[in-house]
Amino acid sequence: MQGKQLRLLEAELWRAADQLRANSKLTASEYSMPVLGLIFLRHAYNRFQKVKIEVEKEVPTHPQRGKRPLTKKDFEEKNSMFLPDKSQFDYLVSLPESADIGDAIDNAMKLIEDEYDNLKGVLPKNYSIFSKDLLRELLRIFNKEVMQKAEGDLFGKIYEYFLNKFAMTGAQEGGEFFTPMSLVQTIVNVIEPDHGIVFDPATGSAGMFVQTGYFIESEGSRPAEKVTFYGQEKAEVNTKIAKMNLAVHGLEGNIQEGNTFYEDKHNLLHGCDFVMANPPFNVDGVDKGKDTVKKDPRLMLDGLVNLPKNDNANYLWIQYFYNYLKPTGRAGFVMASSASDAGHSEKEIREKLIKTGAVDVMMAIGNNFFYTRSLPCTLWFFDRAKEQNKQTNELVLMLDARKIYRKVTSKVNDFSPEQLQNLICIVNLYRGKTEKFEATVKRYLETSAELARQTADVTAELQKQMQKVIKAVTGFAIKYAKENENASTFADSLIFEDAAGIYEQQNKLLADIGQASADITMLENIALQCKTLRKPQDKLIKQLLDTIANAVKDLQLNKNKNWKELNLKVQLDQLKALQQQLSGNPDEEEPGLLHETEYFWRQAHWLQSRFPAGSYTDVEGLCKVVTQSDIAAKDWSLSPGRYVGVDAATDDGVDYEERLREIHIELEGLNDEAIALAKTISENFKGMIL
Repeated sequence: MQGKQLRLLEAELWRAADQLRANSKLTASEYSMPVLGLIFLRHAYNRFQKVKIEVEKEVPTHPQRGKRPLTKKDFEEKNSMFLPDKSQFDYLVSLPESADIGDAIDNAMKLIEDEYDNLKGVLPKNYSIFSKDLLRELLRIFNKEVMQKAEGDLFGKIYEYFLNKFAMTGAQEGGEFFTPMSLVQTIVNVIEPDHGIVFDPATGSAGMFVQTGYFIESEGSRPAEKVTFYGQEKAEVNTKIAKMNLAVHGLEGNIQEGNTFYEDKHNLLHGCDFVMANPPFNVDGVDKGKDTVKKDPRLMLDGLVNLPKNDNANYLWIQYFYNYLKPTGRAGFVMASSASDAGHSEKEIREKLIKTGAVDVMMAIGNNFFYTRSLPCTLWFFDRAKEQNKQTNELVLMLDARKIYRKVTSKVNDFSPEQLQNLICIVNLYRGKTEKFEATVKRYLETSAELARQTADVTAELQKQMQKVIKAVTGFAIKYAKENENASTFADSLIFEDAAGIYEQQNKLLADIGQASADITMLENIALQCKTLRKPQDKLIKQLLDTIANAVKDLQLNKNKNWKELNLKVQLDQLKALQQQLSGNPDEEEPGLLHETEYFWRQAHWLQSRFPAGSYTDVEGLCKVVTQSDIAAKDWSLSPGRYVGVDAATDDGVDYEERLREIHIELEGLNDEAIALAKTISENFKGMIL
């Protein structure tokens, strides 16, 4: 998700929260569910509309009867909810002023529960306690364009934002954090949950299941035919949200409310094909004196129950994940970075786990991936099938991804889709699978080549338009100077010394693109040309536009008949549009063709330069395959940074333009914080003097 989208969403969510704070007597924890209910309706309707278009295209037309009416089954086959007419967001928004909007929203929720048994008693239905005006304002906020266009992962971010800001303050202090979408996607793509029982014993908002659904769909299958979801969640509000989130995405799951430390609601010991979770970090206060804990079979290693002696539940969770797995199962989970090196009894448990041979991949993640906290973390991956494989059971892939991130806002990082794919390629190479690496590099190069062809088309048109504008304006200026003695400088200002050099660069780029194919060496030359052309080309266009604008102002050309006849506005608008296609739109955070052509080549280069033979090799500062002996020598540490070393090639692959963008985002964030702080100081000062 791009930073601007996120900031717009935050602004709308704050507006909704402000309305509730100002116009209701409810506490944050009380009004969070009603607002999340409206977000649920909005997202369900977004997905419903999108799927409706797809379904309508596929429904056959009868010669006499025309197209048959759409059915609930049509939507469920596309992993979408079917929404009754009076549960659709547009229906609620268009209700007349006289309507009882609270009753209408309650009825919308009831109609959905009538359609889906798994949502019975889950959706909020107390909207009549709010005033009509407040509800209409909330519907208006959630009907804005940014909300209408929000889909997929964007709503996971909304849940995360809203709950963390308004409903889960206490939970944050207890170590609970909603899982960043990038980390969920990473876990799903590493363990590849494509069959059997998928379990999350710390379900939260069910993000793990939603991403599993997307993963299975991307493989060309239907989740309902491949997997069965089981979840357990301690908090009632999260249990309801998990069920809502699954329903929105057309998924079914058995989500039970219960405290995983003391209850095993599904009895899935040794029964899961896949386990995924983001458990609360560093939880203390678990009552280890209870028989259910002291004799918990989920804590068995080497025939013994292993209770860590310190007051920290991290190694309870880690053992749960291992013991829930079948002998062929895989697990992926988020864990506090401190757990990788924890000492004493925790080190003893970690040693036992390592000696099983199930520890497969350890991936270090940098700061700011969590939405409301800057803490780093580590992703752990188990593969119990590896235990029986004598060739691999002693090996662990250490992957340090702390320097790999994309800055979304000043406080939020994530992985770009390409960064995520690159990490998954490394894991696949480690597992001896080269297909994803080869396909990914090929896709990057083909994308770069196609973008290069588009770049050539737009560059040729831009050059033609630039020359056309300069010729027209220069012709006018020369004639105008002859008639007006004080205007000779106008013609002189249209002599651009850099123009010939820019045209030469453009022509070379066009010629090279005409001969290029999806070959990394040929595309490297084109990518570098794209990178070096943009700034001087933009500078020349800016000079041209500024020169014309200044002349119009200084010489009052808008009153000149001959100038009007040039009709330059249309030509200049075309020139600006072509420039934007090539250079992007910073206001919308949209990269242009020149940047994208170079970007996708650079992604292919990033992979091929590190793994030139197309097979796994250790890369200094990034990844290293270690043995159990290596791990024992480092006191059974599972911290990737202790093994991979430091990347000596500090400048390799650095995108300085991207770094400047990051600095700009950081500066924006600091400016926002400064404004907020100044406002707080001002309000406090007013309070003091009053």
